[in-house]
Amino acid sequence: MIRSTLSTIVLMAAASLSVPGQTTATPTMPTVADLVAQRVARLTKLLTLTSAQQTDATMLFTTELTALATIDTARQTAYTALQTAIKANDTAGIATEATQLGSLTTQAVTATATADAAFYATLTSAQQTIYNELKSSGLDGPGGPGGPGGPGGPHH
Repeated sequence: MIRSTLSTIVLMAAASLSVPGQTTATPTMPTVADLVAQRVARLTKLLTLTSAQQTDATMLFTTELTALATIDTARQTAYTALQTAIKANDTAGIATEATQLGSLTTQAVTATATADAAFYATLTSAQQTIYNELKSSGLDGPGGPGGPGGPGGPHH
């Protein structure tokens, strides 16, 4: 009896996994536009941005994230080449890829700092005060707490 009940439960569970028409959606990564829109919406709420400031922020952060996406692709390529050089004990290759990774890091920091500086320049002094408080508390990242750039999340 127990074996029969167990078999029935297993069959019902298996059947529920293969119901026609039921698919498991693959999560998709947010686009640059999605990320920028979320960031601008959050900053608008926190800083009461004007529509002109929102337009500027959208342009600045889109430029930043587009550059960072390109840099990230190049970083992945350089990191793979570095791993290959390590496995081959290729000291010249290691030096080349380390230099490339350093250059890409400089480009990423520059892209982020340039966007931050230009955005900061669009703020009123009252908004700058609030923004400075947000930065000092770590709540200024593009993803907020736990998101990219926020406390507990990866930083770019």
